[in-house]
Amino acid sequence: MTALARLLFPAPAVRRSPEVIVGWWERRRPVYNVIVGATGLLSWGVVELLAWLPPNRQGHLPWQLILVFGIGANVCYTFGSVVESLLARVWGDELLPVGPTLWRHGLVFSVGLSLLPIGFAWVDYLFSAVKYLL
Repeated sequence: MTALARLLFPAPAVRRSPEVIVGWWERRRPVYNVIVGATGLLSWGVVELLAWLPPNRQGHLPWQLILVFGIGANVCYTFGSVVESLLARVWGDELLPVGPTLWRHGLVFSVGLSLLPIGFAWVDYLFSAVKYLL
């Protein structure tokens, strides 16, 4: 199994107690933060690069927005263990472990959300470039 497959398809928590589930999620939080943080830095870099290209638009990302996104992403990450614990409590052993699926979908959503400013910056740049040329 490759490292990427192990990252995206981790083994679920063996025992299903809330403490074990929270521990499972917390062991993966640093990897989540590195991946989402790296894509956020990529977005920030592209937005800053587009702000330097003619016609120089002032399309900078405010640092406060970046901080709020990072905090919000970690708050939403915490909901993963809460949701899995609630599902395990309601359905018990009848439900297969959902942690790996929730983790994978949350990671993909967070990466997509952190790359969203690139799309907005490109659209803004293209409109301003067309307006400048006309």
